[in-house]
Amino acid sequence: MTDGGKAPYGFADAADAPIAYLRRIRDYYEALGYGTPYEWAHYYDAPFTPLSKPLAACRVAIVTTAAPYSPDKGDQGPGAPYNAAAKFYEVYSGDTAAEHDLRISHVAIDRKHTTAEDPGTYFPLAELRRAAACGRIGSAAPRFHGMPTNRSHRVTIETDCPEVVARAKADGVDAAILVPNCPVCHQTVSLAARMLEEGGIATVVMGCARDIVEYVGVPRLLFSDFPLGNAAGRPNDPESQTLTLELALRLLESAPGSRTTMQSPLKWSDDLDWKLDYSNAARMTPGEIANRRADFDRQKATARTLREDAGATRDRRVEAPAGSRTAHGSEPA
Repeated sequence: MTDGGKAPYGFADAADAPIAYLRRIRDYYEALGYGTPYEWAHYYDAPFTPLSKPLAACRVAIVTTAAPYSPDKGDQGPGAPYNAAAKFYEVYSGDTAAEHDLRISHVAIDRKHTTAEDPGTYFPLAELRRAAACGRIGSAAPRFHGMPTNRSHRVTIETDCPEVVARAKADGVDAAILVPNCPVCHQTVSLAARMLEEGGIATVVMGCARDIVEYVGVPRLLFSDFPLGNAAGRPNDPESQTLTLELALRLLESAPGSRTTMQSPLKWSDDLDWKLDYSNAARMTPGEIANRRADFDRQKATARTLREDAGATRDRRVEAPAGSRTAHGSEPA
């Protein structure tokens, strides 16, 4: 914890700034002993599609990186450790009129300062239904869509993003809210947002990793300065979740152009340890770092087997789409 001393002139604590995930992750994997750092997707511009009608007449979809719960895939409950066995490798869709049990044990969220106990923090379907019921939006789309967090730019851009766009268009969607969880999730949904906008569908990313989303380049970002896994609001805090969705809807309506970021006024905690702890090798002992490396290698082996069984592929070196950089080298969480 920081010392909590008051800074002069009412300044905030120097540590009370958004986590620089791009640098934090690079340093973390370097400390674990991996080689060439991962290169994140990066564009200099971003497409922009304004709403074609009032939001009260729009059909709005959710795109999530959460996974359907599978009892045969190990611990996926609140507080579960990272579980590569729960990953999925193809876009899936679900009926928004039904109830769904989605989990995020398969991605690298903050596990020390949050537990994923409340699905409302990462899957805002209940809030979207309420927005439709009160007339804030025209309707929730008949389906939501789940995207795999594939680290390959090629697979994400050439396979997963077009599939999400096709499904959204088939449902007559006017706007989409994309909700990532882990660092790579933020890259995945940012690439999807770009393609949805190019297809004439307005988007807003609700995210907690501001630097990753802005580095990729999206039309609209609602940034919540919360631990990863809580992009839709604080756990067990319905007012927080309602406000977070409302801010995203306002951004859909009011963004003047691409690369518009709005920061939520909500604060996670006065204790800043959550910002200092996440994947921070400087706060780990050599033994902890060695254990992290061993566990990560085990999880990678599990994920590799699942990808092969699913027939999914992931290139370590891929051709870059125009204006982007390629992904290669060691992999981020």
